[in-house]
Amino acid sequence: MEKVKCCGVLWVEGLREACCLHRVVILCLRSKNLLMRTGQCFLLNGFIFLGSIFVLNSVVIPALWWILPDQCSQLVSHKLCALGGTLKFYSFLRLALIQLFYGLWFYPLYVFSIVLSTLWYNDIAKYGYAAMGRSKFTVDKVSSQNNTPIMQNAIQAKRPSGLEGVMIGIGEQVYSILLLSVFFLEVYATGFIPFIGKVLNFLLLSWMYAYYCFEYKWNFNEVALDRRLDYFQSYWPFFAGFGSPCVLAIFFFSPLVSYGIMAILFPLFVLTATGSEADQEISFERSKWRPAGVERLPIFYVSNNVSMWILSLLPLEKQDRTQDRKAQ
Repeated sequence: MEKVKCCGVLWVEGLREACCLHRVVILCLRSKNLLMRTGQCFLLNGFIFLGSIFVLNSVVIPALWWILPDQCSQLVSHKLCALGGTLKFYSFLRLALIQLFYGLWFYPLYVFSIVLSTLWYNDIAKYGYAAMGRSKFTVDKVSSQNNTPIMQNAIQAKRPSGLEGVMIGIGEQVYSILLLSVFFLEVYATGFIPFIGKVLNFLLLSWMYAYYCFEYKWNFNEVALDRRLDYFQSYWPFFAGFGSPCVLAIFFFSPLVSYGIMAILFPLFVLTATGSEADQEISFERSKWRPAGVERLPIFYVSNNVSMWILSLLPLEKQDRTQDRKAQ
């Protein structure tokens, strides 16, 4: 019961951190670039993308059903109804026009939105991090109050300098992309499990979006990948709570509508994570990370093993060193 209580407290804390959307307003007021990028994201994904879906469902499709009806009583000339293939032809024509609308507008807009929004998310996180540095949320304030000079030197020395440090950073990025891609496939597969599939899918999606939200901040803080994953899997109830509002907003909609809503909400949660101080002890000693009563949950166990297996098939040099660094 003590462990359950501790997990519940961390989950509620994560949910509370995700709902602190006032940080978005504060950070946007401090940075015009951030306000502009956030507004562009809302304009593209909210007004244009979701607006197009609304126009399709409210105007285009009803108009096609009026022009190309599926019942004889709705036809202008009843002679057309005598022709056996008329209604079938109308049905085929309606479907073809709708698919043409999707092929010429929605799918290109969907791809364009993904590419452009991904670039904008990075800008939003960068401008938000800079605005946070000028505000009272700054990470340096917390770090200076809690880290001793010895600990600060240890944090700064966590990655080698020079070419070796650059290569390690590139390797971490490649591994991170592969790990999260495999984890996404794992999330997708859980949706087909009977009975408990939806629950597992919701939980894994919450973790995935929470990790994405905090990853921008951890990249700017240059937190090593192994420390991120260890911290994330140690405080798994907190991140499950943080990601749950984001998933709840899209869980009951169609895929296209869900994407549009997510594309609008995701920058807000990224800024909320950027302004959060709940994860500051990620830079502290490992012994201080562990929350009392909560066991480390190997969330990325399957994706880690699959990723390492994929990397083992590649002719990479110094593979043993990479495996030792990435293995959890």
